[in-house]
Amino acid sequence: MTPFEQIQHHIQKGAEALSLTKAEQKKLLTPYAIRETALKVNIGGEECSLDAYRVQFNNARGPYKGGVRFHPDADIDEVQALAAAMMIKCAVIDIPLGGAKGGVAFDPKACTTEEVETVSRAYAEAMAPFIGVDIDIPAPDVYTNAQVMSWMLDTYEKTVKKSEPGVVTGKPLELGGSRGRDTATAQGGIYVLNEHIAHTGKSPHGVTVAVQGFGNAGATAAKLLHGAGYTVVAISDSQGTLYNASGLDPIAVEKVKLATKSVTGLYCEGGVCDDEAMLRDGAEVLDVDAIIAIDCDVLVPAALDNAITSENVADVKATVVLELANNPVSPEADNILFERGVVVLPDVLVNAGGVTVSYFEWVQNRMQYYWEESEVQEKLKKQMVQAYAALREQVQEKHISYREAAYRTGIERVVEAMRLKGHF
Repeated sequence: MTPFEQIQHHIQKGAEALSLTKAEQKKLLTPYAIRETALKVNIGGEECSLDAYRVQFNNARGPYKGGVRFHPDADIDEVQALAAAMMIKCAVIDIPLGGAKGGVAFDPKACTTEEVETVSRAYAEAMAPFIGVDIDIPAPDVYTNAQVMSWMLDTYEKTVKKSEPGVVTGKPLELGGSRGRDTATAQGGIYVLNEHIAHTGKSPHGVTVAVQGFGNAGATAAKLLHGAGYTVVAISDSQGTLYNASGLDPIAVEKVKLATKSVTGLYCEGGVCDDEAMLRDGAEVLDVDAIIAIDCDVLVPAALDNAITSENVADVKATVVLELANNPVSPEADNILFERGVVVLPDVLVNAGGVTVSYFEWVQNRMQYYWEESEVQEKLKKQMVQAYAALREQVQEKHISYREAAYRTGIERVVEAMRLKGHF
């Protein structure tokens, strides 16, 4: 299945459970608007054309909301899938926003800072007629950040000739960003996990965790988990997996990652590993894919989509999968895990902390009144815990998975808004 087909599968399953008509299902699965263009920019001294997208999936519950990713594999199918997921995510977490996503097909890692700025400004200028504080609010995503949002904000404001800080979120504090936004995605996921672990009668102490992916979300999650008392036994990145049954210190691993470009740099350099040091510490360096099969209580996919598929799902030993990445478990693998009794806490709930604090940022921009980080965290925790509780109630009553509960909840809220507005 393509990414969009996977999201369609989940939405269709939820829609059928809610007895939506075929016409209603078709409307729900159809983006309200697709913006496609070609950005003419200079990269590497040559004029080139980059495919750029903004999919505005549904705004029945409020302005479109979703990130913009810079990635060579960004295409219309992926962007549509992510936009549809944002529609569901905002409804699940119950914030008054719709779903959108954007993308530009190029590799920012192969470009200079000036070239990335050129692309960022070109995208904002091209999309300026279609975005706005009450229309569509972009944010950072893969390989975009607060600086990219600063360039986009500046270009948009010059285009429309007025100040409008709320048109993008994920900005620096100096331009109206929100405290707590940089850690919000991971922190929201940890709030959900804490609540789930508490309901199982356990505490974080003694619960073992493996984190796949050590980018911003994965590294932040590992540090927050460690600080909360969980034992982080494995961490992986694109170079390999670091494992220690006694636990790893994610802060120390992060320092090594920054210095050597890999978590395995704690013991290995240039393919040569210090066996004596690993033996002394009880550590192992394993291959990249080994993280899926680590013996642990909680597996946190925090990297790419389709990390767990029908091909490797049998290797999963965790009893809980916390989906910090977007779409990391394929539908086939999801069904197998459910049948085995493995709890999959889905991405449309788990990583909704990012868009929740983006919503808080947008609200603060509208009020021109800014909150302390403690207030942001308090509001985020309340939102995540309430959303988890609503899904848990359905899971227990109807004996369905958390993903099914999430999609049913999200669809029900979106459809109600669509009906009230006469979108059907």
